[in-house]
Amino acid sequence: MAMKNPPFDQRIAAVLVRPLLRTPITPNHISMLTLFIALAGALMLATGDPAQATWGAGLFVLARFLDHFDGELARQSGKTSKLGYYLDYLVGAISYAALFFCMGWGFRDSDLGMWAVALGAGGAGASLISLFTNFGIDRETGGAETGDSVGYPGVAGFELEDGIYLIWPVTWLGYLYPFFIAAGIGATIYCVWTWVTLARMRRQRGERA
Repeated sequence: MAMKNPPFDQRIAAVLVRPLLRTPITPNHISMLTLFIALAGALMLATGDPAQATWGAGLFVLARFLDHFDGELARQSGKTSKLGYYLDYLVGAISYAALFFCMGWGFRDSDLGMWAVALGAGGAGASLISLFTNFGIDRETGGAETGDSVGYPGVAGFELEDGIYLIWPVTWLGYLYPFFIAAGIGATIYCVWTWVTLARMRRQRGERA
C-alpha cells in the first residue's frame, strides 16, 4: 500500500529503485545492505578521528537514504511481507543504536569524558525502546496488518528522521560534538513521545470498548 504524502527522499527512492524491479534483488537484500553500510559508518565514527568520522557520517547518510529503497521495491514489485516489515524496523533500530553508541565512544576523550559514552548508550537504548513502541503504534493504527509503518512525524515533505542527513555536513564542518549532544537528547525525547502516543492510543481504544 502506497504511503499518503511520502517525504521527498522516499519520492526520489521510488524513482531510483525502478531499475531493480526486474532483477533478483529483493527488498530484504537491500535492508541487509543498508545495515552493513550503517554499521561500517558507525564504527568509523567510533575512532574519534575527524577524517574517518567524516567518511563514517557520509556512509551513515547513504544507509539512511537507501533505507527507503527496500520499502519502495517491495511496494512496486508486490513483494511486501511481514518479514520485510519487521526487518526494516529492526535494521533502523540497530543502525541508530550503533550510531549513538559509537559517537559516544568516539567522544570519550572529550570534555564529557565517559559521560559521552553514557549519553551514547542512552541514545542507543532509546532507539531500541522506540522500536517496540513504534510496533505498538503500528498495531493500534492497523499498519502492522498491512505491513506499512506509520512513519515519523513530518511536515512539508520532510520527516523528523530527515534531520539525520545533517550529520555529514556538520561532521565535515567540525560540529559533530554539539550535534551528538543534541541528537542524544532528541532520541530520548522521541522515545518518550512514542511511549506517550502509544499510551494515549491504548487508553482511547479502551474508552471506545
